[in-house]
Amino acid sequence: MNDLLPEKSRVWRNLEKKIATVFSNYGFDEIRTPILERTELFLRGLGEVTDIVEKEMYSFEDRLNGKTYSLRPENTAAVVRASVQHSLTYNEPRKLWYYGPMFRHERPQAGRYRQFFQFGVEMLGYDSFESEVELILMCNAVWRSIGLDGNLRPRLKLNSIGTSEERGSYVQALGEFFQKHVGVLDNENLKRLKRNPLRILDSKNDNLVKLKEEAPKITAFLGDASKTHFENLLSLLDGHQINYEVDLKLVRGLDYYNSTVFEWKISSLGAQDTVCGGGRYDALVPLLGGAPTGACGFAIGMERLVEIFEANSRERKETFIDLYIAHTGREAKAIAIKLAEQVRKAGISVKVDLTDASLKTQVKRAFRNSAEFLAIFGEEEVKTGNVSVRWLSREEGEAHQRKVPYAEMVEFVRKINNTSGNESQ
Repeated sequence: MNDLLPEKSRVWRNLEKKIATVFSNYGFDEIRTPILERTELFLRGLGEVTDIVEKEMYSFEDRLNGKTYSLRPENTAAVVRASVQHSLTYNEPRKLWYYGPMFRHERPQAGRYRQFFQFGVEMLGYDSFESEVELILMCNAVWRSIGLDGNLRPRLKLNSIGTSEERGSYVQALGEFFQKHVGVLDNENLKRLKRNPLRILDSKNDNLVKLKEEAPKITAFLGDASKTHFENLLSLLDGHQINYEVDLKLVRGLDYYNSTVFEWKISSLGAQDTVCGGGRYDALVPLLGGAPTGACGFAIGMERLVEIFEANSRERKETFIDLYIAHTGREAKAIAIKLAEQVRKAGISVKVDLTDASLKTQVKRAFRNSAEFLAIFGEEEVKTGNVSVRWLSREEGEAHQRKVPYAEMVEFVRKINNTSGNESQ
């Protein structure tokens, strides 16, 4: 668990707004599900032999009814549960997005805590490869929106893990292969060999790199329909000039996936380099009591994204307060408070320094608050009815400071804000 102090929260809020805007632009509607769900939902939805279910869920028994509940470790199963319960896809397919905290009892590490936040989207009622392409295009739009370019830009890896029948044959072949090399496997992967050999491909053990390279490949087990689906997807990505790498070892860590799976990775994050992951999961809806329904989606890990986002120098130039008002003297403070209310009614964010600190200290605070403008009220401003306004987001100097009549402040800030917004587009 981790506190987000005000300075950090500003970064998060800015990022959250941008991502939510992208989802809305693609026609996705927000859904909010409970943090607590019945444990059986995750046992059925995620698979009992997954690391999440076996080791990482926070679960407890409700003393009032004897039922077992869990803090949600992910949200796809919950969204599907809500869709089935409320018949969301009865008349039409649905595009849904969510945001909130998830919980996993795992070792805390850089960019990952036991409480962590995820943005996610789910497309329910869609079974075409075009829907998966739209997911990838939307991810690409998110990276573009938040300015992840150059070395910061995530790399896309994809794979097809086929139908459940094809994957079953593949899992059997993997089991036979790894059984011949049990002497190389650590205790964790020996358990995976017994329960689900596919999970060995997801192992982070460096000693198994060569062995995994020699293991059977999923492509040998895919039928014509699965191959065509994946080939069509790659062709459409090529048409959109999306760079990608086909990674035959990519399987994702949850049992509900089939067909296409993908991850976006950022090298500068180190070993835990996945910032977004998803794919198709057609079997999950009927597994949770709904009619057979095509479905696909992804989730973005916010902590890792914020970590890399803060390394982007452009973030430091962004403003969080439109106007910061400093003052000297009681009469000036009263005028400042009155003006602030007028400006706020015009939809402009304002922070008034309500202390009696020196003007020098108040100006420093304006910079720390990443304000676009600084307005100063002193004895001279009170006498003349003019306000000294400085544009903090530009280089300091007299060229960026001017006197504005008190009555014209709202229109002045609004006009300048609109101009700067147009310049940035």
